[in-house]
Amino acid sequence: MRKITIWSLLIMFMLTSGCRKEEVKPDEQDVVQVKSIKREDSKKVIFFMVDSLMSQAIDDGIKQNKLPAFQYLTEHGMYYKDMVSSFPTMSVTIDSSLITGTYPNRHHVPGLIWYSADKKKVINYGTGPMEIWKQGGNEVLQDALINLNGNHLNPQIPTIYEDLAKHGLKSGSINGLIYRGAANHRLTMPDWLTGITSLPKEVQVKGPDFFALGSLANPLETVKELPDGLTKRLGLSNEYSMKAVKYLIKENKLPDFLFVYLPDLDQKLHKKGPQERSGVEELDKQLGSLLPQFGSPQEALRKNIFIIAGDSGMTSLYSAQNNSVVDLPSLLKEYSVLKQGKSVTDETDIVLAVNETMAYVYNFNKENSLRDVAHALTSDPRIDIVSWKENEWIHALQGETNKEVKYTSNGSMVDRYQQKWTVEQDLDVLDLKLNTKNQKLSYGKYPDVLQRLSGALHSHSGEFLVVTAKPGYELADRSSPTHEGGGGHGSLHEKESLVPLIICGTNEKPQFLRIIDIKPYLLKLLTKD
Repeated sequence: MRKITIWSLLIMFMLTSGCRKEEVKPDEQDVVQVKSIKREDSKKVIFFMVDSLMSQAIDDGIKQNKLPAFQYLTEHGMYYKDMVSSFPTMSVTIDSSLITGTYPNRHHVPGLIWYSADKKKVINYGTGPMEIWKQGGNEVLQDALINLNGNHLNPQIPTIYEDLAKHGLKSGSINGLIYRGAANHRLTMPDWLTGITSLPKEVQVKGPDFFALGSLANPLETVKELPDGLTKRLGLSNEYSMKAVKYLIKENKLPDFLFVYLPDLDQKLHKKGPQERSGVEELDKQLGSLLPQFGSPQEALRKNIFIIAGDSGMTSLYSAQNNSVVDLPSLLKEYSVLKQGKSVTDETDIVLAVNETMAYVYNFNKENSLRDVAHALTSDPRIDIVSWKENEWIHALQGETNKEVKYTSNGSMVDRYQQKWTVEQDLDVLDLKLNTKNQKLSYGKYPDVLQRLSGALHSHSGEFLVVTAKPGYELADRSSPTHEGGGGHGSLHEKESLVPLIICGTNEKPQFLRIIDIKPYLLKLLTKD
């Protein structure tokens, strides 16, 4: 989900500087110290996060006998098709939720792009080339490679890597963009990059015991050749991730917990739409080649717990001829909308931060109410929901109809996750159903919408709206990347929010099927002995 854009930016800098990747000194202690010690005879947990993996693709492939690895894993484990992702459904936010067990209101990573009131600037971790160029490639790299884990991710909320270290357990991350842990590491920037940006040559970071991040942190440099060159996307690929995992298996150096990010599928789905199937078939071959590394698939599940999850779904976008792109500056033409790359001034009314099918819309003119701005947006029938917080209440307007619902935490209504709410006015706006006899709330096409929407609205300071597009459409600023006729994600809708979860090697189940419930589940698996 757009993580690869950061690497694309690095490649762009490399090409324009006319330089090649140079050798970097690896952190060899990663390999020496990574092997599990405390739980050497216990099952290891290997977690594969597959960017934009969807259950429909798995089901179709199994029916057509094209996914033998997935068929084996689903038949020998637990297969769920409706785990609820975070919101917005963008990788940095989702991975932050997975690693911390919290929504953005606690982990403080609001999206792939957002406005920081403290820094008085737009924070962009890597959206599209034109948007990055206008906002400044140097700043984007600083935020993505240094600030995201260094200070944007809430330091008061422990990550799974930090919690495992407290238990004396070993952990690892391969190509995970959210990696903060207890062990010291370094990112090594190539000379060609430091020569044309203000990035330092080396950046000291905290991560898990084993830490690999493409060509920037390759602890296997001297012992295993990994594909991390220019033609291999600098290592941010399934090939790199899988080869690193296989090395750890072969050398009997698996940590107690290993996170593995597999990015390739997302790019194909953005281009061709969620109906694309070649990507999941290639993924199946890669997973199929991994299991025999333990001797046999049976032995793999005897020694390990394998977990495979998608991070978000994806919706099919209409073609350009069908007006799939909602141009937000046009809808807000009555306001002074900040141009990308410019700074906020006294003349600025609105700042946009577009996360594909979701956007933050910031109000800087106190004479304009959020409700007025919301009505300007809901006038377009392609808008799904516009929401904002007002005192203790969250308000949501339905696109086109302007029907309204408002809610607040605590109250007599209880949802399936044992969360309590007070909801007033038109529940249909968020597709909620209430059993008046027992006050049970149930969710429809917007899973866990009350908590997820609240999480985004309380993720950072400022006066802003949260806007989502109806399925088939995506939002855009002047230079936002678009995917007409392909696939998109970011919104609250179930098509983009429900992801598959496959668990093999244990009968233990998560308490709830949400991305934020996976961290406590993993800790239970790893510390129950």
